[in-house]
Amino acid sequence: MSLFTSRQTFQPPVPLAAKSATLTLSVLVLISLASIVVACLTGSVSLSLNELGRAFIELMHGEPSSLAASLLELRLGRALTGFITGASLALSGVMMQALLRNPLADPYVLGISGGASVGALAMILFYGAFWMVDMAAFAGAIAVALLLFALAYRDLRGSGSSEGSAPILLLTGVIVAAGCGALITLMLSVASDSRLRGMVFWMIGDLSNTQTRFLPWVIGVLVLTFAMQNARGINIAAMHADNASTLGVNVGRLRQLLFLCSALLTASAVSTAGSIGFVGLIMPHACRFALGPDHRLLIPSATLAGGSFLVLADTIARTAVAPQQLPVGVITAMIGVPMFLLQLHQLRRR
Repeated sequence: MSLFTSRQTFQPPVPLAAKSATLTLSVLVLISLASIVVACLTGSVSLSLNELGRAFIELMHGEPSSLAASLLELRLGRALTGFITGASLALSGVMMQALLRNPLADPYVLGISGGASVGALAMILFYGAFWMVDMAAFAGAIAVALLLFALAYRDLRGSGSSEGSAPILLLTGVIVAAGCGALITLMLSVASDSRLRGMVFWMIGDLSNTQTRFLPWVIGVLVLTFAMQNARGINIAAMHADNASTLGVNVGRLRQLLFLCSALLTASAVSTAGSIGFVGLIMPHACRFALGPDHRLLIPSATLAGGSFLVLADTIARTAVAPQQLPVGVITAMIGVPMFLLQLHQLRRR
């Protein structure tokens, strides 16, 4: 299936049943909460549900004096960071797939993660201050996003069919990503051994040194609100781009906002945990495969599924060979590759 495929890859959404959608989202919310609980219970030192409850009460009172409370504080912060990172990647994937009208697109397809990698690795290599890596990664991602927006602005603002603009935007992103890749290779080749391990771990994707931050949550909530408010317009633009303007949808404005929101989510996720692959590809695709292409259900479902998936993958990463921890990007790739191949096989049999 080509990356340049447009309307053939999307099917019209069926009418959304309110009860069925509510049940689906309720189940996904419970799965999300369960994934966070499992992450808090599991580790090199396991906790029971009773210990977890007492530790949570201690944290609520601001007095984490016991070992269980200290472990819960660390694990809960990491689980929440993993959840918002996975949710951001999945939501960004849905938006990128709607923008390019291709269910095989992902948040990294336009090279925004490459800009984040350049900023982060440059900070590690030349300055060495790991506390500034997140800031440098976010700045690099935003810089590449603005460059892409400037180069493809004429095509993004068009109100007609996206068949021409999507390939142009995609090709522009591929070229920019290639340039970022060259800079990354250069920095890795000249890095000292003491810096190289940290640089490689960051590129693979790792949650071990992440800190709880409010900015990713603010960005995620704002973009999710925008996406839900414009879900009907996204449906129309994905199915009927040629006639969307006659149906009351400003396609040019919608494309620009989809691009900017997706870029902002990708920048937030990559600057938080590095380049974690497959979450933004397989979660939207799996939800679309299971629940249909209606974005009114697909957007919140993929967001919840992406967050839960990354929390569980990170739990495996830090417990599989404990006390040693694996980069979570390795686990998402090991799960994502067979999962995606299975989805493609089932899709071909339809």
